[in-house]
Amino acid sequence: MKQILLTLCAAVMPVMLPAAQKTGNGYPFTQVPFTAVKVMPHTFWGNRLDAVRRVTVPLALSKCKSEHRYENFTMAAYTLRHPNHAGLDTPKWDVGKFMGFPFDDTDVYKTIEGASYLLQTYPDKKLKTYIDSVLTVVGAAQEPDGYLYTARTINPKHPHPWSGLTRWSQEEVLSHELYNLGHMVDAACAHYQATGSTKFLNIARRYADCVIKEVGPHDGQATVVPGHQIAEMALARLYVLTGDHRYLDEAKYLLDERGKTKIRNIYTQSDRPVTEQTEAEGHAVRAGYMYSGMADVAALTGDSAYIKAIDQITENIISKKYYLTGGVGARHEGEAFGDNYELPNLTAYNETCAAISMVYLFQRMFLLHGDGKYIDCLERTLYNGVISGMSVDGGRFFYPNPLSSDGKYAFNADGTTTRQPWFGCACCPSNLCRFIPSLPGYLYAVRDKDIYVNLFAASKATVNVDGKPVEIEQRTNYPWDGSISIRITKAPVKDAGLLIRIPGWVRGDVVPSDLYHFATDEKTTYRVMINGRDISATPLMKGYLRIPSIKKGDEIRVSLDMLPRTVEANAAVKADRGCVAVERGPLVYCAEEWDNKGADVLSTFLSPSASFTVIPHDTIQNTEASGSFTVTALSAPAQSLSQAADGTLSVRPLTLKLIPYYAWNHRGAARMNVWFPNRIDKFCGER
Repeated sequence: MKQILLTLCAAVMPVMLPAAQKTGNGYPFTQVPFTAVKVMPHTFWGNRLDAVRRVTVPLALSKCKSEHRYENFTMAAYTLRHPNHAGLDTPKWDVGKFMGFPFDDTDVYKTIEGASYLLQTYPDKKLKTYIDSVLTVVGAAQEPDGYLYTARTINPKHPHPWSGLTRWSQEEVLSHELYNLGHMVDAACAHYQATGSTKFLNIARRYADCVIKEVGPHDGQATVVPGHQIAEMALARLYVLTGDHRYLDEAKYLLDERGKTKIRNIYTQSDRPVTEQTEAEGHAVRAGYMYSGMADVAALTGDSAYIKAIDQITENIISKKYYLTGGVGARHEGEAFGDNYELPNLTAYNETCAAISMVYLFQRMFLLHGDGKYIDCLERTLYNGVISGMSVDGGRFFYPNPLSSDGKYAFNADGTTTRQPWFGCACCPSNLCRFIPSLPGYLYAVRDKDIYVNLFAASKATVNVDGKPVEIEQRTNYPWDGSISIRITKAPVKDAGLLIRIPGWVRGDVVPSDLYHFATDEKTTYRVMINGRDISATPLMKGYLRIPSIKKGDEIRVSLDMLPRTVEANAAVKADRGCVAVERGPLVYCAEEWDNKGADVLSTFLSPSASFTVIPHDTIQNTEASGSFTVTALSAPAQSLSQAADGTLSVRPLTLKLIPYYAWNHRGAARMNVWFPNRIDKFCGER
């Protein structure tokens, strides 16, 4: 490894990294890092990354300033330098009034993480320098023993009301001290990978070392587990990066101790040991992060009980608690999973952060098992449940993501029914800020000499195979059409294999369970050719078509049939009985009032065998911001039910127009629907 220049961080001694990474990630399959993949501009994902670069990250940075996130660190640093200053008795230093939430620090960490990912796609010296200046502010707020939690440090005698009078005393309830650690570590690892600077990593390691010293099973330590999980997966990542086994041990402790401490509840998945949990329950974001952490620890330790538990939990999600859009979390109360098959549409919570946590989980399940079904789920969540949470221009956000809207029901906590430019609790905007730029790291994976093509996106990648670089170029207009060209531009490895995922939706499976199924027997097909030779008949291996030996100059052409199709839910899903939804490729579609004037899209009937017309390059005016964007829309004959003033019901034919679900609500609050009744006597009962 090349020499790494260490940076001093605001009077903090730097922590040396090993000369080389000492450990792999433990998984049988290895995710190709974001640093090795460049997404092409002016493409579906290129535009998304560019929107985050131009709008989302600058917005998040400005909010960190205007919402006093930076000032939290500045005030904490001042108290450290002047521990008994007179200002502690003034309202400005009353952290309970000054700071909204004790996890506000993570908005800074997540924004730095997203900006760090972006530096790979869009090198920017000015942004890099700005991040460095922010890290100086952050580092100055770190206590001498490494503790970094401004909600306490600003005014130790009067910390934030959620924080407790002493360290860790309210960790299992509201303090979020370990949650802050998790986001800090994740951001620091990304920053180091993107820049080679250890400035942030030094800060994060010192806090992690403080936690290892103070939180654990021994006398004098706080015996607690995270009230909001994420530290587990972050500590596992830190172990992989540094080779320091203490971080992995602490991650496992935080998981093993669940169900054993004084506070035990389903909401935080602490009601029983993780190895005894078989069903997804409680707060969906907390759960998704914990399950991802379990997968990491299982891979790194080989703990078979962990693997068994995480397999059962993931199966429960996919088969009983998974929205068609790939979201999770049926209930607003507790932002939680519901019971099995409890999947309401109008009142669906489907927090954006929960969808992101599912991407983390499904990626890890693939890395454990190498099964394409998990990437099928990841893709569904990515294209529907995740990006629906952010407007196409990158400047407005959803917290919940319902599958139906009457234009009036306030599904946001602030009483709104449209995307907002920010939230007081800004976890979703800042999470999107960090997640979307990490997308390049999900395209490929490797095992031995085999390269797995998991996602389709116009891009260039350099994949390390057997210690040598294999270069791959993808050209595609996916998800608008199913044509993908994969060119091998460098292949110095003999007998390197290429495995191309053939998505479940083109093979007849909506999801890898019986939760949803296509409503008709219409068949979709795929075709794979290499250098003009048809190899489509090659048997699939866990959803992948394997080309046994690739060489420089090979061109693989993949054609996926993107026939629009109707979908039905398992009869146990009460909310969707007698209804159909519409998909094309990886995209779920919806109907919005703006495109169907005069028709109530909540009372529109659509036949399972409806014939669809594809409308390419359909323009949507982004009236909530400015400008416009294009999508591939659909239309189909349907029937609209209406009621006259005297109560008379009438049914009239109409041509129903549908747009991708992620594109809804760019024109203001209006009625929207994903699930349409298909018979008058089977009207959707519980939306």
